[in-house]
Amino acid sequence: VSFCSSEGSSAGALLPGLFSIHIDSLNASADENSVIQKPYPDSFLLQSNADGTIASKVSIPLIAYSFYKTSSEFAPRGLALALRGGVRHYDMATDYGNSDIIAPLFQKYFKKGKIDWDFEEEKDELLQKLDLVRQKADSAYKNETKTKSFRGTEGQGRNNLFLTYKLSNAEQSTDPAAVRQTIRKLTSKFGTSYLDLVSLHSPLTGSSRRLATYKALLQMKEEGYIRSVGVCNYGVCHLKEIVENGMPLPSMNQLELSPFNTHGPIVQFCKQNNVLIGCAAWSRLSSADGPVEKWEKLGQLAKAKGVTKAQILVRWALQKGYACAPRSGTKSKLEVRPSSAS
Repeated sequence: VSFCSSEGSSAGALLPGLFSIHIDSLNASADENSVIQKPYPDSFLLQSNADGTIASKVSIPLIAYSFYKTSSEFAPRGLALALRGGVRHYDMATDYGNSDIIAPLFQKYFKKGKIDWDFEEEKDELLQKLDLVRQKADSAYKNETKTKSFRGTEGQGRNNLFLTYKLSNAEQSTDPAAVRQTIRKLTSKFGTSYLDLVSLHSPLTGSSRRLATYKALLQMKEEGYIRSVGVCNYGVCHLKEIVENGMPLPSMNQLELSPFNTHGPIVQFCKQNNVLIGCAAWSRLSSADGPVEKWEKLGQLAKAKGVTKAQILVRWALQKGYACAPRSGTKSKLEVRPSSAS
């Protein structure tokens, strides 16, 4: 998360069973939020009016499949397996560099309800686990009211998915028409008439550009091209800047969060103002770049529970009530994810 200045300069899946996570004094103890009833829990994105009253309420699956650092070669396989496993929320961004590869696949899925993929080359054990996850997810939601089409004529395949997209700094603009053109191009590319959540990926473009872009996104929300507007990596000063300019706060603020990097003041401000917290960027918690002693303790806990460190972190996020977007950028990571669906 960037430090604040006037121009913003810089200074999946659940685990088997229910258990408490406690990593020394890392404030990661389980509480009443530990009881997670569904295989894929939902929360809500609340879009407020400028006066703080709630203008809209959009259901969002708390666990997303992120295409961050996913190679163009691997992305189609990752999407095919995620769809087979019943994943409903997908995290995408211009800066990820793979939207041109995955967008046509989403188009096919929205038209046919599936994408063409040769599952015969996959391991039977992996497919069985994915099918089990899908069955549990379908069972959990079978009695719930199906999402009605937000706009346009997409089928149920589109309505069952939640698409998140992050605009790059280069796509931020003081020209509302340019922002509008960017969104229209995205919806066309993905074969959908709307995106569920569009966020500014960074506040590091300067006050005028980020505010103008944010205002343009709010307008497109009113027109039905976007269901919710969010931000990423915003500090308290950036959030207050939005309010000071007479605009409602975002539905979500995605941060680089972990038990080692909790961003207390930002999280507190967001909770007090109905802004959902999202967390990602687990890759920075590697043994090479992360806090070594605490990372080793996390590894010991994962070994004792028979799960991965990433699964522990996903569970920590859910217990905190955060949305999270873990990634599976390699074959081995994707194949281990279904083992945590219980």
